[in-house]
Amino acid sequence: MSRMAPAVDGTTDYVPMRRKTFTKLDKHISELPVTWNNWFKHVEWFNVIFALLIPLAGLIATIWVPLKMKTGSFALFCYVNNGLGITAGYHRLWSHRSYRASFPLRIYLAAFGAGSVQGSIRWWSKEHRVHHRYTDTNKDPYCINKGLLYSHIGWILMKKNPKEKGRSDVSDLDQDPVVVWQHRHYIKCAVFMGYILPISVCGLGWDDWAGGIIYAGILRVFFFQQATFCVNSLAHWLGEQPFDSKHSPRDHLITAIITLGEGYHNFHHEFPSDYRNAIKWYQYDPTKWAIAMWERLSLASHLQKFPHNEIEKGRVQQLEKKLDERRSSLDWGVPLSQLSAWEWQEYKEAAENGQQVIAVSGVVYDVARFADTHPGGKMLLHAWIGKDATAAFHGGIYDHSNAAHNLLSSMRLAVLRGGELLSTWTCLKFWAFDTWSLNDV
Repeated sequence: MSRMAPAVDGTTDYVPMRRKTFTKLDKHISELPVTWNNWFKHVEWFNVIFALLIPLAGLIATIWVPLKMKTGSFALFCYVNNGLGITAGYHRLWSHRSYRASFPLRIYLAAFGAGSVQGSIRWWSKEHRVHHRYTDTNKDPYCINKGLLYSHIGWILMKKNPKEKGRSDVSDLDQDPVVVWQHRHYIKCAVFMGYILPISVCGLGWDDWAGGIIYAGILRVFFFQQATFCVNSLAHWLGEQPFDSKHSPRDHLITAIITLGEGYHNFHHEFPSDYRNAIKWYQYDPTKWAIAMWERLSLASHLQKFPHNEIEKGRVQQLEKKLDERRSSLDWGVPLSQLSAWEWQEYKEAAENGQQVIAVSGVVYDVARFADTHPGGKMLLHAWIGKDATAAFHGGIYDHSNAAHNLLSSMRLAVLRGGELLSTWTCLKFWAFDTWSLNDV
């Protein structure tokens, strides 16, 4: 296949991974077990240096470099704007097309998104679309099934098997000049927005060059990277699943706070094109609020929202699923389909032979273990042995509670063939006769 020839899924960025000398006997390093002799070959050393070693050096440097108020405030300002570049830009705009942004807004989001040093828009969006397409499978770039640590940061530190690489269509991104330009000049954008600009502001603004390097540069990038990684890990491991439990995404507040609203991940995976991650007014989603504000300022338009009816249907279906799970853990008695079928005469003979059985709604119940504790008295219950107590049970004598129905279900013995029942009038006549007989004793 030519490098620019469209693949089956419409993408045009395919690059063959095999060498011309490749044979089927060759194995990728990820397919080999980690040993003392080859462990270093499994590691993506560039990512280890920039994602772990440099931040570690920055953390150690805080021992000698105090944090100034202005530097800390500016670092927080950059953190929030870098966050919006990722959450409102890379994620909700370019990955999911949940709204449209004006050219100036796209410039802002692309610039501060680059400052988070998480890759170009095109690369980030491509990986994220693969994540949604192959959630919880081997082709998921940060699959939670490979472990919490792997889904958090291991996926960028260890070399991945190209055979497990998923693909996604990003042809729409190739039509956006902002995306194309940023992708082509990403390294320059990341270095300038991620380090040079914030360090220069701190140094030229209030003569805190060291603090700018450590706090506004290295540590600010590190902490927001870790916050974003929490969406890949914690948001697939911790929290509730109010809309669906087929896959791992979950909702919880912790990730929402540190990622400007990205913590309501179960909702997001169910309704990915919705510009919101949180739909309740009290749920924390600053990214949603920012996009809504940009719409009022005519900087954003065509905000996508899933119909409320469809969202509630998903919530109700999940509640039903949870109820079914709880229901399955309880004893509801022997299912009717598993009970033996008796003729009416068999039922009468069982009662005559001393079995304490009564019939209600075509089902035979053995009430021997309950007779002594029957709230209405043992004699009243015995009066219906061998008879049809349907009318009496359902209001003729007493309209029994739901708890009584549930308790009765645990005493099932058989079903009456054909489900033939005596009429209400007949049942009440039996009751009146037996009551007269009991009073006469």
